[in-house]
This record gives sequence, C-alpha cells and structure tokens, in this order.
Amino acid sequence: MKSFEALKINKPQLKALNDLGIENPTPIQIKSLPAILSGNDVVGLAQTGTGKTFAYLLPILKQLIYSDQIQPRVLILVPTRELVMQVVDAAKSLTKYQNVRIDGVFGGMNINNQRQMVSEGLDILVATPGRLFDLAVSGVLRLSSIQKLVIDEVDEMLFIGFRPQLMNILDILPKKRQNILYSATLTEDVDQVIQNFFINPRKIEIVPAGTPLKKIIQKGFSVPNYNTKVNFLKFLLKQQEFEKVLVFVKNKKIADRLFEDLQKDFIDNINVIHSNKSQNFRFNAIDKIQDGTHNILIATDIVSRGMDIKGVTHVINFDTPKLPEQYIHRIGRTGRARKNGNAYLLFTPNEEENLLEIEILMQTEIPIFPLPEEVEISTVLMPEEKDKTIEKEIVQKKMNLDAPGPAFHEKSEKNQKVNLGGSYKREIKKKYKKPKTRMPKTKSKK
Repeated sequence: MKSFEALKINKPQLKALNDLGIENPTPIQIKSLPAILSGNDVVGLAQTGTGKTFAYLLPILKQLIYSDQIQPRVLILVPTRELVMQVVDAAKSLTKYQNVRIDGVFGGMNINNQRQMVSEGLDILVATPGRLFDLAVSGVLRLSSIQKLVIDEVDEMLFIGFRPQLMNILDILPKKRQNILYSATLTEDVDQVIQNFFINPRKIEIVPAGTPLKKIIQKGFSVPNYNTKVNFLKFLLKQQEFEKVLVFVKNKKIADRLFEDLQKDFIDNINVIHSNKSQNFRFNAIDKIQDGTHNILIATDIVSRGMDIKGVTHVINFDTPKLPEQYIHRIGRTGRARKNGNAYLLFTPNEEENLLEIEILMQTEIPIFPLPEEVEISTVLMPEEKDKTIEKEIVQKKMNLDAPGPAFHEKSEKNQKVNLGGSYKREIKKKYKKPKTRMPKTKSKK
C-alpha cells in the first residue's frame, strides 16, 4: 500500500496527518493527488466515507503558496451548512503547521459578520451556493481571483434547489480555473454540469456509482404501517449492540412525530435534527451524538451528505427513500474508517417499489427478514395512511362506474348503425375532399 510520503505530501501536511493518526491514504486519495496536481479538471466518483474531502484538500494545500491578498483563491462549494463546518474543520486540521486562512459561510447566520470575515482576507472559502451568491452580489466578495473551484456533493446541491445559484456562480467565475467535482453518484443533471463547464476532465472512479460498501451488512423488513415501525424500532434500539444509531425519515413532520413517540423510552439518549431546527440546535445535536451524550439521532436527509459522525454502528431507514441514491448516502454513515456497519431498511407495501429501485441501482438484493415475534403488529393507521386507503377505494369505485351494469345488453345489429350525415354529404366529401354546401338563396328585389 502506498504511503503519504510516497505521494510526496509536504512535510507540514505529513505532520498534521500524523497528529490525526492517519497513516495510509485511501484509494480515492491515491488517485486524486496526481490528477489534481496536473492542473486538469477532475471528476471523482467515490462513495461516502472513502476520504473524498482529504482527496481534494491535500493536493490543493500542496500547491497553495503564501499570499497576503484579501480575496480567496480556492472556492469549495457544498450543499449544507453541516458540510461547510466539516470541510472547514478538515482543512484547518491539515493546515495546523501552515499559514493558511480558511473559513466558511452559509445561510441562517448573520451576513454582516460574514462580510466582515471575508473582508479581512481568506485563502480558502467553503460555502453553500445561496450564501456565496448573496455575498458576491453585495460586492464584498469578488470571485475574480479564484484559481480552483471544488464542487462537493453536486447531485445533492442540484436536488435541494441550488441550481440557479450554482449556474450563476459558474458563469461569473474566471474562465481560467481548475474545476474539481466529487460525488457518490453521477446523475444526468450532474453530467450536464460537467458537459457545460468542465474541459476534458480526468475521471476517477473507485467503485461503480450505486455500489454499497462491502463492510455494511444490509437487512430489510416488511412492516405494515407507521405504528408497527415504531414498535419494531423500540425493540431494535433496546438491543445492546445498537451503540450509536442514525434513524432516517422522509420529512420534518415524521421526524418530530417519531421523536415524540420514542422520547419516553429513550429520554436521555435521543435527539432529532432537520432544517426547521436552529443552527445552534443542529450543531449541538451533532456534537452530542459525536461525544456519546446521545446514542440515537433521528434525522432527515440533511445529514446523510458529508456529515462524518464517527462510530455509527447502525443506520435505520425508518422510511424507504424515493430516490435510490439517497439510500446509498444514508447507509454510508456507517461502516466508515475501515470498520463494519449495519443498515436496516423498513418498508411498507406502498414503499416496495422504492425498495426495487434501490436494488436495481445497487445491482444486488437486500436480504428480507421476518419481524421478531416480540414486535406487536399495530392495526392503528396514521391520518396519511388512512387517506391513501380511502383514495384507493374512491379510485376503485370510479373505475367500477365505467363498468357495464347488470341490465347491460348488446345492441341489435340494426341499432348499431352510426349516422354518417346522409348520402349527399358522404358522396360530396369523397369527390371534393370536404363537404360542399349550397349557396345561400338571395332575396329577389321587388
């Protein structure tokens, strides 16, 4: 296996890596270093948890020489504020023995403070597209000095609605720059960005997109409804091996409801995170599961991208995601840093199609297991589940309205004739291709 010394990493970075206890580079890091150092545009495809952040930071820092200019020379775009903080922390940990100015900006924080921070001078700026565009429009941030652009998790960026800001940013950046893109999946939208803005990029692919990490043991469970899912989840979370657990749900409403349903049983060990929570609350929730204060975190997909929560033993998909790529990102939170992980998928009959899409993307079947006998099967449906049942019945009734009734009988042959408009019209239409009408009679003058 290659070492960081063999990759000719600078001594300050080697010392920082040693302090972090990182001895050997990952495959994506080994392939990325020479590609980025070449100056060519680079597209890197690798799953979450394979070391993508260091894969682009190490070569960028190797080439970054000291400068006292105010405007940043390296721009790193990421989809979420959590990922901004993670990348900033990673960059600062690698520049412990270097004089490099690094900071991040994102929405939800005082923009005036961020303006002040930018005006004091930066070498590397990490940002979400929305806040970056606001700062650029205000005039305090000028992008004309950007030499390297990194777009991390661009597929998520496009999915959550940052397309207009991203396109505007790409248009106003200097034409002469190096573009670097990293993602776990390559969608049609991402491919369009590469086609329009990248020049002959070097492609790095460690594993085919959609391939699950081998270190993750996947299990599927067919569950009839929400309340049975809650009963099963309670059963799982009481098992000793469930040390640090991420529970993913489809939206904020379900996240809050599930938190309330579980709070009595796990009052000192559980928290919830989604986009309606304040910035401080979200950071505190991450910190508490990081340091072991809590061992269960309920989350929407905002934390499935980029958040490096160490030591996650289990990922539980309480809801089966509609986008199969989302499942890959979710389960990528476990089985990291060469450790084994576990991923559980709970699906109702309505979610079976989503399960099939996931299996098609991964090109592998998820083993399905029966629910343990201890789990109570609930017959109580939630309002949205009842609505779907009623909707099905209405659709069925509508369809039956079109069906022939008991008194239905076929018409006799003579009654099946259709009025074709008279022999005169038919014959004229054949001859002239359109009906010919008589001229209106004019009244004679008296």
